[in-house]
Amino acid sequence: MHLPEAVLNEPVSRHTRQDFTTLYPQWTVGEALDHMRRFPPPGRIIYFYVVDEQMKLLGVVPTRRLLLSPPDTLIRDVMIRDVIAIPADATVLEACEFFTLHRLLAFPVVDAGRLLTGVVDVELYTEELADTEETPRSDRQDLFQLIGVRLTRAQQTRPLRAFRGRFPWLLCNVGGGALAAILAGIYEDELNWNRAVLALFIPVVLALAESVAIQSVTLALDALRGATPTWRELARRLRFEGQTGLLLGGACGLLVAAIAALWQGIPLIFWIVAGGIGIGVTCAALAGIAVPYTLHLLKRDPQLAAGPIALACADVLTLMAYFNLARMLT
Repeated sequence: MHLPEAVLNEPVSRHTRQDFTTLYPQWTVGEALDHMRRFPPPGRIIYFYVVDEQMKLLGVVPTRRLLLSPPDTLIRDVMIRDVIAIPADATVLEACEFFTLHRLLAFPVVDAGRLLTGVVDVELYTEELADTEETPRSDRQDLFQLIGVRLTRAQQTRPLRAFRGRFPWLLCNVGGGALAAILAGIYEDELNWNRAVLALFIPVVLALAESVAIQSVTLALDALRGATPTWRELARRLRFEGQTGLLLGGACGLLVAAIAALWQGIPLIFWIVAGGIGIGVTCAALAGIAVPYTLHLLKRDPQLAAGPIALACADVLTLMAYFNLARMLT
């Protein structure tokens, strides 16, 4: 990131542009276009923000919608009301997260009363942006990826910020471990049946599920780089990963179960171990794909959160499958 360390802690309001274009909701599209012909929008990154007389931010009008709407259409009827804005008291580093999560080239900056105080654009963070109008969409995605890498590096230089960003997600593992202990208590009768035999294979059952979950998370994060996910794409990936997880779980489950049955001389343990691994690995694969995509669709950073959440889900679902099979088959 081409910014000194001290600048990253400054309020983003110190670095906003004031040469932005505003429109009024009572204007027509024709009046807005006439206004812009007389007062051409400055800069290379252009968004049209709709405000009232007090400069309160009301909406944003995409350029395409403005150009293609009939001239007598009111601006209030074509504007997008749900505008993502950066608080004026956010730091430069915190504002950078808006670019990596929402992938817009500029954001309005507003105060506590939602009054528009300025605009911050992607050029604050990088010099790689050439002429915006001629930059292909794929190159823009690479640009956002580059900003994300720089954001991560900047965050890693501050232990306290890194702790605040990572610790809350580790609570998922704490909660998952506590829930696993509770499940062990609930299924105490099943564990009492050949307790040593069932407990002996818990580590390998969990290890396989966690490994597949991490594989799926890694693949999902790689697929999300430079892409804009959708719920339909998530459904497609879930179908694919579910089938892959079922094959992985079946193969690993049969192999480990055969070893367990031959080693312990207990045929019943074959079905418990095979089923526990098969179901657990399949669920882990689904969780590994679903968690990063869902976090991204909800505008949350999946890099820190996806791993802990997916592992916690994998542990709990795998133990439930393992213990319930022991209950049903014994």
